[in-house]
Amino acid sequence: MSEPTAFSGARIFDGSRWHDDSALVARDGTVEAIVATHELPAGTARHERAGGLIAPGFVDLQVNGGGSVMLNDRPDLETIRIICRAHVPFGTTALLPTLITDTPAATAAALAAGEAAWQAKEPGFLGLHLEGPHLSVARKGAHDPALIRPITDADEASLITARRSLPALLVTIAPESVDPARIRRLVAAGVVVSVGHSDAGRTAVTAAADAGATLITHLFNAMSQIGNREPGVAGAALDEGRLHAGLIADGIHVDPATIGIALRAKRPPGHVFLVTDAMATIGTELTEFTLNGRRIKREAGSLRLEDGTLAGADLDMISAVRFIHGLGLPLEEALRMASLYPAAALGVASRYGHLGAGAGADFVCLGEGLSVDAVWIGGSRAF
Repeated sequence: MSEPTAFSGARIFDGSRWHDDSALVARDGTVEAIVATHELPAGTARHERAGGLIAPGFVDLQVNGGGSVMLNDRPDLETIRIICRAHVPFGTTALLPTLITDTPAATAAALAAGEAAWQAKEPGFLGLHLEGPHLSVARKGAHDPALIRPITDADEASLITARRSLPALLVTIAPESVDPARIRRLVAAGVVVSVGHSDAGRTAVTAAADAGATLITHLFNAMSQIGNREPGVAGAALDEGRLHAGLIADGIHVDPATIGIALRAKRPPGHVFLVTDAMATIGTELTEFTLNGRRIKREAGSLRLEDGTLAGADLDMISAVRFIHGLGLPLEEALRMASLYPAAALGVASRYGHLGAGAGADFVCLGEGLSVDAVWIGGSRAF
């Protein structure tokens, strides 16, 4: 066992409360405690910050790309490595590389790449998110309708097998395409099921939750909306306490007023949490790229297919935190939406999303204007 290291000189947010005049003590990649600075034993190795904040590293459950690459274009270990590293400078210390609806061969390759990333202990790799292909064509968004298809017994068996070799596997499905019995078997095998790209009514969403679905993929986008006689997927997401809902907070995907309504309306214990839905552009100067052979243009803060359809987001996590905080949300709640809440939604909050004893020493050092000054993953400086 190595000697502990103390991080001090900054105000610390542990995911629950603030600590002043305190130090974060970590050993062997794990948080041991947060203690008063004057209680540190003499000779303790210290990293002294010149003010600012220390907060839990951000957890992003929907990351399609970054660093000029997309998981769909080249689903292998090197692509996962590039994506993970591209998001570190923006405060993300754990993420799910996400495969958008694609061929069975691409899905198999992505699952194999995820297993390789886990075996390689790639910093920041939390597991995989398969967003499709078992979705609703009516709510396809930027997904290629030619690749959307019903789930089969072979698909189900493949997901269950893959989960055994991954730390986490999140799958977005439309409940009108995947019946509750299948959802129940996937959840029993440890797969986390999210409802998204769906035109279903509330009854079908409730049935999916009864079967074990626990998430909603990018709230309000690519789903049936709230109506006076049918709450749709969006209404069910807010009214059903068992469901956690991801949100793309860029001011483009969801109007700020709608975000405020959703945050006030969300029934607990589920929370609304931040996702980036990031694409290849993050950390680059790219002005366009391709997805499943289709051109996507980067303009005015958004990414769009040539017909104007939004295609993912040109968004990093610290920008999402700044945006949601700018709507009047307390900073600690904005930080929870980027760390503790997504970790809880995925079922990994014992180690991720907070800085309590036993958590991973994954944290972000924030400066003036919520700038990212440094990032640590597993007790090692990553940015």
